[in-house]
Amino acid sequence: MSSPTPALRPGAAGLGRLALARGDVDRSGHLRGDDEWLAAAWARSRTRVVVIDHGRAQVRIGGGEARLVFVSPGQAPDGIRFLLGVDSDGVAYFGVDGPLAGPPASAAGRDGAAAAATEVRPATLREAGPLLPDRDAGLMTHATGLANFHNSHHFCPKCGAPSEPVLSGSARRCTAEGTDEFPRSDPAMIVLVTDPDDRILLASNAAWSTTRVSILAGFVETGESAEQAVIREVAEEVGITVTDVRYLGSQPWPLPQSLMLGFRAAAPGGQQIAVDGDEITDAGWYSRAELAAAVADGTLALPAPVSIAHQIVQSWYGAALPGGW
Repeated sequence: MSSPTPALRPGAAGLGRLALARGDVDRSGHLRGDDEWLAAAWARSRTRVVVIDHGRAQVRIGGGEARLVFVSPGQAPDGIRFLLGVDSDGVAYFGVDGPLAGPPASAAGRDGAAAAATEVRPATLREAGPLLPDRDAGLMTHATGLANFHNSHHFCPKCGAPSEPVLSGSARRCTAEGTDEFPRSDPAMIVLVTDPDDRILLASNAAWSTTRVSILAGFVETGESAEQAVIREVAEEVGITVTDVRYLGSQPWPLPQSLMLGFRAAAPGGQQIAVDGDEITDAGWYSRAELAAAVADGTLALPAPVSIAHQIVQSWYGAALPGGW
């Protein structure tokens, strides 16, 4: 069962449980180039494999919890294989980028998860991430990121020659020059902005439904620090100047390849919101009471628990956020 969210209080700086920033399996990077060990590990019956098919894995969901459905190496489909790590019991975990099959009869596997009142079906990280225990959340996040990398990087970025997986799927090697390319993580900032009355700034993106809102976010540009990106993005998107930029925490977002860096910032009083009209279509300030009322009457829909945005807003709100997911 997943660990509970820590108790929160209004204005607390600490974040709760970040759904995709968990995991208790050692990544065992020193074994990725050991072909003899990898072959032996793949031959073991107790080795577990998670299959990723276009961002989805087979998951057993029920009772507000989820578990990955693993297969043995012999049941795994053909596809790019990558080592995910080895746990404290010596069990090796691999990912395979390939087609999903129906769940095996013993889908509960070594975890002994009860089959009653549960459903086994494909699910993405967005759906299953918050429901998975630490081990499974870390494995699925890792596997999804590597599968996305291999699906989108087929050629050497230097010379254009085809590349191939190496180091147990943790990199790709140019077939002409022999240079290695590793998966990218694009840094992106996301910031909770408050005014002197401790109201939160929430905005609606042009690509979202009319009720969906979140805090502001954007990619860190070349030659820019994350803190500089916070100040620039807020000014560009809503015309607000912020100060006192403080780091809160980070979460991988391999959809396809971002690392979300969470911040808080203060907006001095007397400023008027001016949305850019391109990316941001609307924005406003909300007290805790106003936020709860807007969610209750359907005016606003908040970010889902899988996102770091949810946890950042919750750290300000001081309790579990209202709304359904």
